[in-house]
Amino acid sequence: MAVTIAIAGAGDRGETYGSYALQHPDRAKVVAVAEPREFHRKHLAKLHSIPEDRIFESFEEMAVYPALADSVIIATPDNMHTAPALAFLSRGYAILLEKPMAPTAHECIQIKKAALDSGSIFAVCHVLRYTPYTVKLKEMIASGTVGEVVSVQHLEPVGYWHQAHSFVRGNWRNTLESSFMLLAKSCHDMDWLRFIVNKPCRQVSSFGSLKYFKPDRKPAGSSDRCITCRVESSCPYSAVKIYFGLFKQGRTGWPVSVVCPEPAEEKLRTALENGPYGRCVFACDNDVVDNQVMNLLFDDEITATFTMTAFTKAASRKTRVFGTRGEIEGDGRYIKLYDFLTDTERVTDTAPAAPSGMAGHGGGDYGMMEAFTEAVAAGDQSLVSSGPEVSLESHLMAFAGELSRLENRVVSLQELQM
Repeated sequence: MAVTIAIAGAGDRGETYGSYALQHPDRAKVVAVAEPREFHRKHLAKLHSIPEDRIFESFEEMAVYPALADSVIIATPDNMHTAPALAFLSRGYAILLEKPMAPTAHECIQIKKAALDSGSIFAVCHVLRYTPYTVKLKEMIASGTVGEVVSVQHLEPVGYWHQAHSFVRGNWRNTLESSFMLLAKSCHDMDWLRFIVNKPCRQVSSFGSLKYFKPDRKPAGSSDRCITCRVESSCPYSAVKIYFGLFKQGRTGWPVSVVCPEPAEEKLRTALENGPYGRCVFACDNDVVDNQVMNLLFDDEITATFTMTAFTKAASRKTRVFGTRGEIEGDGRYIKLYDFLTDTERVTDTAPAAPSGMAGHGGGDYGMMEAFTEAVAAGDQSLVSSGPEVSLESHLMAFAGELSRLENRVVSLQELQM
């Protein structure tokens, strides 16, 4: 029997996760939606043929009912995760919570406790865990192909236009409205490092700043909006270049659909003339960093370095794992293993087999939904690897990293659990 799902938050992530049910109606069915924005609410309801009495304008209205569905996907904005998570857990629903868990360490701890006390299936959307690439890489490390892991080097190349879209103009630009960069974007990577190293993190140090996307970098003669700017054609971060460039290629999904939910040339132009995504990147209210580095110390003296930077082309994360018997290089698809004993190299292709509509995050969106629906169907928490306790740990790594950056000191994770 198909697992029934309610969705709280019908934006891009809610719709993406919900699409699993459209591809596998025998395994999952979306039966309710809560979303304050009319277009997104009606759009998702239409996609899944949700009856009128199961369509709500707020999660509070939906949470009144204890048995609308077996599970709830919570894909509300970052700073609106705690209340729905606690509400639906108290009603006995299985929960799939979009990352980050919550914007403060206290709230994350609160959610973890509520999840454990409820006994419900609970997973955080750490989708990078569920990619074929990660599964294979973890399998190789566990089998001893590189001997003992000594250190890991990990790069998150955000991409120049993605930074401009999401973290300068978009929903994750401002710490008070959303959360800081390590939590909003890189809690994926904190969780992934914890998963790969497979040891608790003890201490971190971090440096970073908002170096470039700020008013004192604004070019002479520029306007506050790209569409009226005299120097727009010379700016790589131009909203006209980015969004109309994609639109003219026929790419009307994310991120164009975020700017203009019903993509059409005139509607897109109007959105850039009046909406937040048409603003000059040097004239926004953003405050999150555009570059950050971290040093991490795990148990057994395993070390890792992490770099997040906006200033890259759109690219996959890159990782190097240094072991006592070999070295691994990976880019999200290909894993290159060098064996010290034989001085030979082999490359493994882990191309995701996910359907095109759920190929995001290297197939991780699809893999996570498969794991979650199987866990709910079987009533078995162990079928999801991103449960409440380990997810809290990786979030604390992000909180510790930001505290280190702000206070210019080494931070112990134990400090945040006291």
